Amino acid sequence: MGLKVGVVTARFNNEITEKLEEGAISYLESCEGVEIFAALVPGAVELPLACQAFLDAGCDGVIALGAVIRGETSHYDYVCNSVTDGITRLMLDYKKPIGFGVLTTENEEQALARAGGAHGNKGEEAAQVVMEMIGLTQEIPATLKTALMMAKPKAAKSSKAASKTQKKKKKAKK
Repeated sequence: MGLKVGVVTARFNNEITEKLEEGAISYLESCEGVEIFAALVPGAVELPLACQAFLDAGCDGVIALGAVIRGETSHYDYVCNSVTDGITRLMLDYKKPIGFGVLTTENEEQALARAGGAHGNKGEEAAQVVMEMIGLTQEIPATLKTALMMAKPKAAKSSKAASKTQKKKKKAKK
């Protein structure tokens, strides 16, 4: 049984997001048994809806990639909060991991440094996180089920059997 992983990439700031996507897909291709599904969306705000579509279609996890660079207005703050809140809600609602590869930087230089530059490739890192979390979220229920089965209490004695045991103990004391 292979894993299905979606990769959703925002086109806005595509010089940066293409590099994030390359890092994510390259990492996923190195993982055995992973089927990759990819989609492009106009911008970061649209990432949660596309992630939801992949989860609805049966993906085991999704990677959200984008680059939000601060401008002169407060729009940056609204976009960052909207995307973060949307993706977090989806993870909790669907109980499936979404790798957060959305850069939120002060300038283009910082973004490029995190898209394969001096600070690594955050797209690749988001893919690593998704694969780790898919494994963990599949492992925890199985581990818990095993632990619960091993910890099952022994069946309690019936009230008649308990009463007989108490009578035997009293006779033994006399």
